[in-house]
Amino acid sequence: MGVSLAKDSIDLGIVITDSEASLAFYVGVLGFEHVADTPMPIGGGGTMHRLLCGTSLIKLVNLTETPPAAAGGGIPGATGLRYFTMIVDNLVEITAAVRDAGYPVHIDAAEIRPGVTISMVGDPDGNWVEFVQTDD
Repeated sequence: MGVSLAKDSIDLGIVITDSEASLAFYVGVLGFEHVADTPMPIGGGGTMHRLLCGTSLIKLVNLTETPPAAAGGGIPGATGLRYFTMIVDNLVEITAAVRDAGYPVHIDAAEIRPGVTISMVGDPDGNWVEFVQTDD
């Protein structure tokens, strides 16, 4: 049967520790559109910052009581969700902007197969974001 999608993209929730720092990264550097802040009805309260990345909704959740951090180390650091990917047409420029803003670039622009270039960067909480650009 499978999922019957009502939207052509997914929404992603990211638990954060510092709203100001995360908004500076996702809105100020990556250029996501900040559409709303809503109270968190579960998890002990807090704030959900709702950002648009294309048609995907990125939900930055700052809980009243910060939970323990997940294991770090990027892709091989642990099981579970380790990164999310955006297909872009300005990979070199956005990777440089992340670096220039003082955030880590874990994998600099590198062609991984003919016509496909990636980079991976870190947000203020150590979550990895991948950029992919193709020659298509």
